Amino acid sequence: MVSVQERLERVQELVAAVPDPEIPVVTIEDLGILRDVAATYDGRIVVTLTPTYSGCPAIDPIRNDVERAVSDAGIADVEVRLQLAPAWTTDWLSQPGRAKLEAYGIAPPAPVAGSGCPIVDSTPRCPRCGSRDTRLLSRFGATPCQAQHACNDCLEPFDAFKSL
Repeated sequence: MVSVQERLERVQELVAAVPDPEIPVVTIEDLGILRDVAATYDGRIVVTLTPTYSGCPAIDPIRNDVERAVSDAGIADVEVRLQLAPAWTTDWLSQPGRAKLEAYGIAPPAPVAGSGCPIVDSTPRCPRCGSRDTRLLSRFGATPCQAQHACNDCLEPFDAFKSL
């Protein structure tokens, strides 16, 4: 028989590997969306997710992917909860997640240490050539969490994650 602790560890492993549907090179753990995996007093497993913002269009697909990852592994009685407070911040992005974003061509945000305010970094580093000589093209990028920039050195456009 599998213990609650073993189930908890297995669920943590499974859901940590769920990719973000908008940026599939990063997982929900990389993004800091996966806030907690815990057991209740009766042994039920609860997965807590915090969306990048309250209107995030990807949160329902993420919830479905988490539920599917767990059920496909034959684990039953797992609840997925959304938690809006404290609000997600780009400070929750992991260092491996930041590196994956940059390798994918998305400039990761600079840490803002809990400012709680959306900030568009007007001079993010170009993920292609590394230059800081960049400019904002649009506050809106491929997803609501990104803004579109261009590099003045290599002339390539790129998305940059908005700092929150």
